Amino acid sequence: MKLLVAALASELVAFEDELDGFERLVTGPGKLQATYALTRRLDAGGIDEIVVVGTAGSLDSATTGLHEIAAAIQHDVTDIDGIAGQHVSLPAQVQTRGGTATIATGDHFVDDADAVASIRGLGATLVDMETYAYIWVAEQFGVPITVLKAVSDNAQDDAVTDWRETVAACSATLRDAMRERYGV
Repeated sequence: MKLLVAALASELVAFEDELDGFERLVTGPGKLQATYALTRRLDAGGIDEIVVVGTAGSLDSATTGLHEIAAAIQHDVTDIDGIAGQHVSLPAQVQTRGGTATIATGDHFVDDADAVASIRGLGATLVDMETYAYIWVAEQFGVPITVLKAVSDNAQDDAVTDWRETVAACSATLRDAMRERYGV
């Protein structure tokens, strides 16, 4: 069984309630909720692949559309030497088995030009609140994970308003990608 994961139900509005071969999990926003919900589900067993769908902010106005995530970093941590993006005990980067984009995960909605500039300096092109946690948990359970993100906003200049206005369109883009990739 495959597990279709999203942080928010609104990211799944274009999806049918049931997809053949997939179980659905809505984790809630942020790294802690993502970690908790995905760990609980994987601990119950029976999942052979995870497919995450959701929205992401763009750190560069040229980055739009749909992206498969290759790697995730955390933009809201520092190690004991004060190095941003480095965690005291977790890997600096977690990776999937495919994709090309790097996403920066943090526990707040990025809506600020200064934050965007800082996060971009860590090497990411997208930003969200859960992907690092999803990939890390999947690694702990040895379950392959694919992360598909649709750009919803520019992560600055009232991005939360942009996100609210585009989340349904992003969901439709993600639903089309699921049809193409998985035939469901």
